[in-house]
Amino acid sequence: MHDVILTLIGTDRPGLVELVASTVTRLGGNWLESRMAHLGGKFAGILRVQVPDEHLAVLVQTMEQLSRDGLRIVVETGASAPARRPERTVEIECVGLDRAGIVRDITRVLSACGANVEEIATDGSSAPMSGEPLFRARIRATLPEDAELGQLRDGLERLATDLMVELRVAEALGGSRAVHPPGVVRER
Repeated sequence: MHDVILTLIGTDRPGLVELVASTVTRLGGNWLESRMAHLGGKFAGILRVQVPDEHLAVLVQTMEQLSRDGLRIVVETGASAPARRPERTVEIECVGLDRAGIVRDITRVLSACGANVEEIATDGSSAPMSGEPLFRARIRATLPEDAELGQLRDGLERLATDLMVELRVAEALGGSRAVHPPGVVRER
């Protein structure tokens, strides 16, 4: 079996996912994991599939054909990922009034601590009382086992104060601590 990563983007319409899923199944493949969304009138997604080695070339050729039909598809094939070093997972939630640079600032703190962003989901809505644009982000990142979690929390606490957002950091297998903007009582 061969691992294949597909990225898709195109004008949203019924049947796009089924078209790709049918192709993978017809070639004896298995749909392993995916993230897909409707964004700004477009359909965007990334998925990982496995196909038998003897069907890899046909999968690539078929995806190229679908790309000519208005759905852009990038096919990445490769060897299995290298063995991972010991690490721990943290989950971060951010809520606050929207402004440019929030994702950049959070990921800058993560990068400085040696964290690798595994998954990020963001969205916007209107604040309940004021109607102002509200920004939400959910980030899952991994830290090297020997990384200092306190350094990450301290960096995010300073950032929460600067951005006037609420940030919550939780280890996947441990407790959590909320980091709030000034004037909000912190959890103990």
